[in-house]
Amino acid sequence: MANETKGNWWIWRVFWILLGITAFEVGLGMIKPEFLMGQFLGTKIINHIFIILTLIKAAYIVMEFMHLGAETKGLRWTILLPAIILIPYLLFIVLTEGGYAGLMM
Repeated sequence: MANETKGNWWIWRVFWILLGITAFEVGLGMIKPEFLMGQFLGTKIINHIFIILTLIKAAYIVMEFMHLGAETKGLRWTILLPAIILIPYLLFIVLTEGGYAGLMM
């Protein structure tokens, strides 16, 4: 039993880091600071912050649970870079087209 406790420390570190980021997101969503309510690319700035924090959490989960943290830098970038580029690009397309759809109604 002592070996199980010593071997599972990393899962608790992951838990606390993800909990901290999620708590920050929830707090930000509850407070909704006025300076983050401006428009940028068709949506509020606070929505962009939520998207960025979600991408950070997703990358961290991939690094920890797919054990990419111990791999070479090239392999990490090969897996993470397409997501880092494509997800914001797809979000830009959705937000832009959604803005046009709203104008046409």
